[in-house]
Amino acid sequence: MKIVLSTLNAKYIHTNLALRYLKGALLPQYESEMAEYTIKDPAFNIVSDLFQKNPDIVGFSCYIWNIEETIKVIRMLRTVLPEVKIIVGGPEVSYDVHDWLKKIPEVDFIVMGEGEVSIVELIEHIDGKRELADVRGICYSEDGKMRIHAQPPKVDLRELPSPFRFEEDKKELGKRIQYIETSRGCPFSCQFCLSSIEVGVRYFNREKIKEDIRYLMNNGARTIKFVDRTFNISRSYAMEMFQFLIDEHQPGVVFQFEITADIMRPEVIQFLNDNAPKGLFRFEIGVQSTNDLTNELVKRRQNFQKLMRTVTMVKEGGKIDQHLDLIAGLPEEDYASFRNTFNDVFAMRPEELQLGFLKLLRGTGLRVEAPKYGYTYVDVAPYEIFSNNVLTFDDIVRIKHAEDVLEKYWNAHRMDHTIEYLVTDVFETPFDFFQQFGTYWETRGWSRIGHQLEDLFNRLLEFLRTLPHVDVAMVESLMVLDYVLPQQFIPRKPWWSMHLSGEEQKKLLQAIRVDAFAAGADFAALNVSERDLFKHTLLVPVEFDYAALQQGRIEKRPSYMLVYFRQGDAPFITTFTPAE
Repeated sequence: MKIVLSTLNAKYIHTNLALRYLKGALLPQYESEMAEYTIKDPAFNIVSDLFQKNPDIVGFSCYIWNIEETIKVIRMLRTVLPEVKIIVGGPEVSYDVHDWLKKIPEVDFIVMGEGEVSIVELIEHIDGKRELADVRGICYSEDGKMRIHAQPPKVDLRELPSPFRFEEDKKELGKRIQYIETSRGCPFSCQFCLSSIEVGVRYFNREKIKEDIRYLMNNGARTIKFVDRTFNISRSYAMEMFQFLIDEHQPGVVFQFEITADIMRPEVIQFLNDNAPKGLFRFEIGVQSTNDLTNELVKRRQNFQKLMRTVTMVKEGGKIDQHLDLIAGLPEEDYASFRNTFNDVFAMRPEELQLGFLKLLRGTGLRVEAPKYGYTYVDVAPYEIFSNNVLTFDDIVRIKHAEDVLEKYWNAHRMDHTIEYLVTDVFETPFDFFQQFGTYWETRGWSRIGHQLEDLFNRLLEFLRTLPHVDVAMVESLMVLDYVLPQQFIPRKPWWSMHLSGEEQKKLLQAIRVDAFAAGADFAALNVSERDLFKHTLLVPVEFDYAALQQGRIEKRPSYMLVYFRQGDAPFITTFTPAE
């Protein structure tokens, strides 16, 4: 039999771990071929490719991000291959199976939950080696009736074969994110999360995991993401793995983890601050809400003071980037409360802050309780909410406006000094800045058109000029600083308004050529040649003192910003006021 295991990933750089576990489970009894596509690929092209593989069985791994596109593929595939057996599995179709059988009658079988045992038994049945009644963990229609078979016992994760040793994957390991599990299950019961359904945490064999990581690194993998729901639930296990990764890491490799910050002990963080190479680790931390009632209603245990302690210690260590998540729309968190949540979390200045929106996933407790909180939501994946009893759709739209510019201006880190000034000294709170600017962005229609880097600066300036009591000259000065910081050459087309005339520029540079100390002792120590001074130096009138800014203070002081561009290195920057 020709067996094809397929899925539609959200992006090309993603790798589907489930297919690889299923492929390994089928061996050595059955060979299978993996066929990964993306949700952006035309369905016709996917079907054409699958058709040419001439399969007898096609299995699809289904998630909220790919289910609608997968359904299109399944219906077309059934038309061109009427005899093919179509199997679906994955978290999106493991719940409400009766709905799925009605919605996609083209499907022959649904595999529910973990699939490593069920897929083997199901293939054996299709191959004539097992009675259908003996196949566990599946759902299907028979004579117009739905049949559900009880699931098998949980897989012994220690016995699963490695999902990383397939020859066809080798050439792609360095091009895609590699996902790895060291455990399954979650100790918490958050009612918006599918992980809350499985009780307890099961672990893979530690030594096998280490060997897999060595294999991935030795074959070019550069980004390895642990998909454990709470990587640090066992402190001893986390410490062992952290130590291993520090000892064994190779240059350019990054490891990402989902951690629960409020249970991480200070001594663990101190160990990482002392021993982890900068950039080796990246933490993803789900905060979701700082509203105590909201957390209680969704059965989320969280000590925000301890979470802040962890995030702050990690940030001060300067070794590990942190990505913090929020969810708008949780029970009893209205607009004002979410504003507080956002500001509570932004106060920690995470490297990334992800503003997400509640999705009522099939199988979760919160979806069952949706009427209790007055939820209205889209009844197709990804099941995002419209409103609830305390949050209107207008509130949701305004929060979405904040999300858009948060991604462009904070998470992208294109103008950190400027944003810090705006959220600290200009707007009442950080959320107010992102929300008001986001709404302005939307009303101008900018969300529907592209942008160059310069557009981000000019559009922010345009917005700020509509507001009273904004020191636009200070903002523009900080913008110029943020713009030149990552550059290696003098910008060809400066977008800012503060310009020196050619004569003024020449006069200042001549003065610096005669006495480099006019631009400060640090610049004089560079011993810049006359040729490089005139060729690689930019002078801009600004409103701040750079030395004070480096100390975390914004002092209004009209001066000149000197930027000396050094190819292959960050530019040298200083501000000075020439002697009269």
